[in-house]
Amino acid sequence: MNNPDASKKRVEWGFLITLLVIVSLAFAVLVEPFFGAIVWGVVVAVLFRPVYERLLGYLPGRTNLAAVITLVLILLLVVVPTILLGMALAQEAASLYVRVQDGDIDFGTVFEAFERSLPHWMQVQLAAYGYNDFAAIRAEIEQSISAILEFLVTRSLSVGQGAFQFLLSLGVMMYLTFFLLRDGRVLAERIDQIIPLSEENGQILKEKFLVVIRATIKGSLIIAIIQGSLGGLVFWALDIRGALLWAVLMGIFSLIPAIGTGFVWLPVALFLFITGDVWQGVVLILCGVFVISMVDNLVRPTLVGRDTRMPDYVVLISTLGGLQLFGINGIVIGPLVAALFIALWSIFSDMQQGQAEPEKAVE
Repeated sequence: MNNPDASKKRVEWGFLITLLVIVSLAFAVLVEPFFGAIVWGVVVAVLFRPVYERLLGYLPGRTNLAAVITLVLILLLVVVPTILLGMALAQEAASLYVRVQDGDIDFGTVFEAFERSLPHWMQVQLAAYGYNDFAAIRAEIEQSISAILEFLVTRSLSVGQGAFQFLLSLGVMMYLTFFLLRDGRVLAERIDQIIPLSEENGQILKEKFLVVIRATIKGSLIIAIIQGSLGGLVFWALDIRGALLWAVLMGIFSLIPAIGTGFVWLPVALFLFITGDVWQGVVLILCGVFVISMVDNLVRPTLVGRDTRMPDYVVLISTLGGLQLFGINGIVIGPLVAALFIALWSIFSDMQQGQAEPEKAVE
């Protein structure tokens, strides 16, 4: 005979879970416009947590003041330099785009010189593969370059036009960061109570979450800054126009391990060879191979691989997938999802083995 109280309890739990799912989905839709601000608020809070705790050591009990000072440091060290870099990049991209449109940078002459420099046998091979129509290839590449520059300019303008939305998102990020710094430990304890995992497994997930965020930022962003800065200095020393723009592009492409920056400096080096600037092209290739690319090969395994304990190919695929799905936020979200995926399957495997061993002992 069914127990009325048990049936009522099941109905109550079913209703509660259904309501919980509906309200959670509604809340997700509600905060979706500030998804990026929330992600970066969590990231910045995790990264600057040691700074906050150090300040709290000098200001015991004054959690609000320590959090405010930390926010001021975040503004001075991260937010303001990022905004200034974005403004300079917008000006550089706009200037380069105007020069291309006005004909100051003539790709037609470059391609004609390139076509004349090819040996006859290579022209025959290209024709065999259907690449003998250099005029069409030239027009397509010119259109692609103009489209890229136009995209950068329009994106910069759209950010300027959407200044209110940007400031609102920045305010949400900083506001959230303040409370995550001040109340981070209390929130972590609440999450531990809610998650239905043992203390050991919950600690594994929490550590994996924190480690991946720190390692991803250290690995991806620090390497991007180093490689972009080195590349920009090399371009500036060689008197190549748009050094800042090329530096930022190399920083972006550095997200692709090992060969990423080569997508920027190698075509520029070929351009220098074709236009007769041979020694500049040689210097750029040498610096690209032995300076810019070596930073990735030497530093990335130390900053990313060891901390996350994830293979390089997993870091690469998850980062690229995250970028495609979530834009710039995917730099963090992609590797984080991959790390949690690995951690959860590891926990599941350990739990399965733990259940199997007692059964064997009983037999």
